[in-house]
Amino acid sequence: MKKLVSLLLALAMVLSCAAALADNVKMDKLTFQFVPSKDADVIITGTKNLPDLIKAEMANLGYDIGEVEISVGTSYEATGEAMSAGTIDVGWLPGGTYAIYSQNKEVDVILTATRAGLSNDSENPADWNGDANKTLPTENQVTFYRSLIYAAPTEKGKALAAKVNAGEALTWDELNDCTWAVGNTSSSAGYIYPTMWLMEHYDGKKISDLSSVITLGYADAFAQAASEQVDIICCYADGRRDYEIPWNLPTDQADATGKQGMGREDTIWNELNVIGVTPGIYNDTVAVTTAKPEIYNPEFISALQTALINIINTDEGKEIFSVYSHAGYAIAKDSDYDGARQALTVVK
Repeated sequence: MKKLVSLLLALAMVLSCAAALADNVKMDKLTFQFVPSKDADVIITGTKNLPDLIKAEMANLGYDIGEVEISVGTSYEATGEAMSAGTIDVGWLPGGTYAIYSQNKEVDVILTATRAGLSNDSENPADWNGDANKTLPTENQVTFYRSLIYAAPTEKGKALAAKVNAGEALTWDELNDCTWAVGNTSSSAGYIYPTMWLMEHYDGKKISDLSSVITLGYADAFAQAASEQVDIICCYADGRRDYEIPWNLPTDQADATGKQGMGREDTIWNELNVIGVTPGIYNDTVAVTTAKPEIYNPEFISALQTALINIINTDEGKEIFSVYSHAGYAIAKDSDYDGARQALTVVK
């Protein structure tokens, strides 16, 4: 009799679970896109297990998703445009990109990334330079990061670094005589905040006022700095950590993440010197399109927030999102990015 009761109870639980799953909202496909702030191949490889994790978490939260597609946009703007059009459902947008595409409520933030803080947060650029000041991660979680302006190991770059490390101020003419590699105009770390840094220190002058500027992704910017084709690059504050190993690898080799060797002999900490430090930038968003009612509704958003927080709190999830330097997610609201919109206004 006891065995029969146990079997009946077990059967009831199975039927209950089946009924619950049958009641789940059915979705054929959910599309996610990262912006190319890292190499696209590195992002795709690092996130290859994310679709299965999302489907499993969302099933537990009431949504059966047939396919989860992960892609990398060709540019920050391309991801923003795709989300505005509703062809991408969920995107990881930097604060500056989010500020642009949220102005007309084409996208809406649901989460803010948290990152491991860095061992250095000085506003004095000289404090970031040399092996003794190597930037290391800390256990502290932070909701902001900085952009740094780096001098490459070219003749002009070395001259700039020598002045900064000696405590001397740089002139506009010295900076204007250099070739700059910057990000897309909606990139917080690659363009917007470096522009604000210039405006603050050089009487309102902007990146658009410089004589020689090229637009490059971070991987190409570091590669061209290493090959001494550009004098200055702009990147997030832990950028040198991401390229520390390939900086010294032979050019016919690649590191474990696929980054190509750059063939330098000295360390990146000694050769790629910081000459400018921007104010803090609010962390990346996870945002959703507002173009599709099945996505932009409180029930779905709540489930997706819970799913992504649950995933990143696992060891596997931490490993996946480490490709984007995200260590956690916190519930966000649109007003968190008012500062990013103010930055855009200043840059315009």
